[in-house]
Amino acid sequence: MQNDRSLTGRTRATMSAVISGERRGPLAMLAFVGPAVIASVAYMDPGNYATNIQAGAGYGYALLWVVLMANLIAMLFQALSARLGIVTGRNLAELSRDHLPRPLVYVMWFISEIAAMATDLAEFLGGAIGLSLLLGIPLIWGMVITAIITYAILLMEARGFRPMEIAIGTLVGLIGLCYLAEILIAPVDWTAAGLGLVSPDLPDAGALTIAVGIIGATVMPHAIFLHSGLTQGRAVLRNDDERRRVLRISNIEVIVALAVAGLINMAMVIMAASAFHRGHAEVAEIETAYHMLTPLLGAAAAGAFLISLIASGISSSVVGTMAGQLIMQGFLRITIPLWLRRAVTMLPAFAVVAWGANATQALVMSQVVLSIALPVPMLALLWLIRKPEVMGAFVPRQYIQALAGLGAALVLGLNFVLLAGAFGIAMPFLE
Repeated sequence: MQNDRSLTGRTRATMSAVISGERRGPLAMLAFVGPAVIASVAYMDPGNYATNIQAGAGYGYALLWVVLMANLIAMLFQALSARLGIVTGRNLAELSRDHLPRPLVYVMWFISEIAAMATDLAEFLGGAIGLSLLLGIPLIWGMVITAIITYAILLMEARGFRPMEIAIGTLVGLIGLCYLAEILIAPVDWTAAGLGLVSPDLPDAGALTIAVGIIGATVMPHAIFLHSGLTQGRAVLRNDDERRRVLRISNIEVIVALAVAGLINMAMVIMAASAFHRGHAEVAEIETAYHMLTPLLGAAAAGAFLISLIASGISSSVVGTMAGQLIMQGFLRITIPLWLRRAVTMLPAFAVVAWGANATQALVMSQVVLSIALPVPMLALLWLIRKPEVMGAFVPRQYIQALAGLGAALVLGLNFVLLAGAFGIAMPFLE
């Protein structure tokens, strides 16, 4: 239990006062802000930069609707994940372990671990690329600096959840300010952007690959696992009325936090479309985008791009490590030292650089891996939330379950089409 004079201790005390009805008002509600903000980092990590640059440069504003759709699906599943943690006091991995056949649990854990490594590959490489470009140092040294900074932030968790949440929330705010600046600088065709939001279209097979990458970078497997863990036991809830009160606050936080993340993702696509689509549609790499932003939009736009990329890489790498620890502990009841968890998840990133692979292409492919791994937490969550023995009186309404099922089916359908294309099976509707 945190000391009442600590930041986390005071936050817990405020939450208890709000739950009991002793305190009211927006300022008091701020004590509950945190889980969705941390989860939202997964929706603006460096993998998003890679896929969004390719989407905007190659297809202009045409794939903005994919970003919007992915963000709405993300909102629904993050709200359901938070609901699971609040109602049961347990996280998705723990409940999957206890309610699913043991062989299936091991398969789920293995796939989730691969997804965690793919996640950290994108996040770690993104931060390292940003530092490398900003400081003019080799990529490998950017990776070392990123590792040190992320580990230092992870150590803050020993002081309670609040300092960590504030640190990550500050980085999220920095990303948002940078992209606000980008949008103000870029010559945006707002009419075309509006049409792109409401006109579903996949021009060709390449657009489909990018669309699946956007979904993989937006609806993140580890974020669905993590959100249930961030809400479990955060506040002491003594009855169903108190649970309902906390659920209402949680739903508001999810909507606001993921709306901000969605706007940042849209801003990434809009910036790439306005800067690169006409005359520079071949831009597909983060490094190339940075170098071309200076002559096209000016040094301020290029600088804001790099700062946001570094903030994204560091914050999302921290969150990815937290999620990996929760997944392993939940599925296997195994806890490993933080430094070992950090080392295991960042090994693929060092391997990519050591082998001389294209860093941005590795980012994009990692998002496709994440999209393929996504059905594991999505289907497990859908199965658990409909069980009265798990959720009690808090089983979601039928229409919410139907919407979640539709979202999962859409993701699974896109994954099937992507895999079919990879194996050379013709897709007539993409011809």
